[in-house]
Amino acid sequence: MAKTALDITGDQWLAYDMGAAVRRRQASVDRQAQERWQQAQPLAREAAQRLRDQFGARRVVLFGSAVERSSFTRWSDVDLAVWGVPPECFYGAVAAVTGLSTEIAVDLVDPEECPAALRTVIEREGIEL
Repeated sequence: MAKTALDITGDQWLAYDMGAAVRRRQASVDRQAQERWQQAQPLAREAAQRLRDQFGARRVVLFGSAVERSSFTRWSDVDLAVWGVPPECFYGAVAAVTGLSTEIAVDLVDPEECPAALRTVIEREGIEL
């Protein structure tokens, strides 16, 4: 015989409650994003230090979704703008920082070569590392 909502227990109701399932899934997604963001912060600092030490960068700015936890998702990367790396060393610098993590991508931008709108965002919202 079929049961109605009045016939099932609280645990049985939760198994069928789509709202609860969505909330559980969202809590899991939020937890994963939080953990990833916590990994991204030291990764960004390590990349900045490597860029200064090995490639002569005089300034490194973190920008994009990694700046604020609320913007960071499970798919976010670490975006860095770097000043002072000689053009002939830029791709070597890219290789050096992209190899720091297999979990989180690190993208490097030369602010002298990027569109003015992106440069404005970097200056306005970025964090100097």
